[in-house]
Amino acid sequence: MLDLKSMTPEELSDAFAAMGEPAFRGKQVFQWLSRGAQSLDDMTNLPKSLREKLRDTAVFTPPRIARKQVSQLDGTIKYLWELADGNCVESVLMRYHHGNTVCISSQAGCRMGCAFCASTIAGKARDLTPGEMLDQVLFTSLDAAAPVSNIVLMGIGEPLDNLDNVLKFLELVNRPEGLNIGMRHISLSTCGLVPGIRRLAELRLQLTLSVSLHAPDDETRSKLMPVNRAYDVETLFDACHDYFRETGRRISFEYALIDGVNDHDWQAERIAERLRGMPAHVNLIPLNRVSERDLRPSRRMDEFQRLLERRGVTATVRRSLGGDIDASCGQLRRRAMERSGHGEAAERSIRRGDV
Repeated sequence: MLDLKSMTPEELSDAFAAMGEPAFRGKQVFQWLSRGAQSLDDMTNLPKSLREKLRDTAVFTPPRIARKQVSQLDGTIKYLWELADGNCVESVLMRYHHGNTVCISSQAGCRMGCAFCASTIAGKARDLTPGEMLDQVLFTSLDAAAPVSNIVLMGIGEPLDNLDNVLKFLELVNRPEGLNIGMRHISLSTCGLVPGIRRLAELRLQLTLSVSLHAPDDETRSKLMPVNRAYDVETLFDACHDYFRETGRRISFEYALIDGVNDHDWQAERIAERLRGMPAHVNLIPLNRVSERDLRPSRRMDEFQRLLERRGVTATVRRSLGGDIDASCGQLRRRAMERSGHGEAAERSIRRGDV
């Protein structure tokens, strides 16, 4: 079956030509999908005979809003999307003075195992398709009546663990015939999969790379982030320096401050040493509550920031949005849908105790 939502206009045109249809139908279908068409019947400028043919040869299933929560603190909206196979992922719409940003998921679940993150607790179910990532942007924008100007791939999943599909998504969302969101308005966050970082460097994409650092030393980082056992701190920073030399793009390093774990003076000094010779930004994140984790937010946020800045490192404290609906960094979760005897969708948490 053709996955229409994951295809470029050119791929669609080739597919239609192979069916004996005019190639221009590809552009028409791409435009319909980019506008949020819910079914083939919405595509009114396609002949009925072609729509019937597509019912047997193609698929696109718009996600269903299984749950929508609106923050009473700042208007942030969190969506739980039910996918065609019953898996669910979350995405978040954040409103800023410079425009609307949507944080999307790239996988249903995550296998990276970071100690401070709820997204990894239930493990990984599967990768998302390019179309499923695109739908999070499109249908969030349509439901909220909020044009999206920026995208962050910082939701559930590790984007570089699903790199081919992520690259295809980036191509689709960048298309002028579609949502036309430029690369400089897209941020991609990784826990440090070095081969993926090096591939991005080769492609020289103009997106913003965000690296989840969370500790500048191997002992601490390996406890917090199992990925460090495969790609240690030195290997990671070598790749980051090479990325900057290849692309000229400044990297943002995410750092969730955890009380007594990664907030010591010497760790701030180590970060400054690692970043020497590379323009970078350190994004300090107040640790957000995850019920299954016994980790506490640092009480040294301001001191840690000042230490970095005194050593010439640009450091800011990230503003937490959507905390009252568990929409802040590290709080998104994979969920599943189970059907009741009456066929109604009932949300359940993967783990007991989910909020």
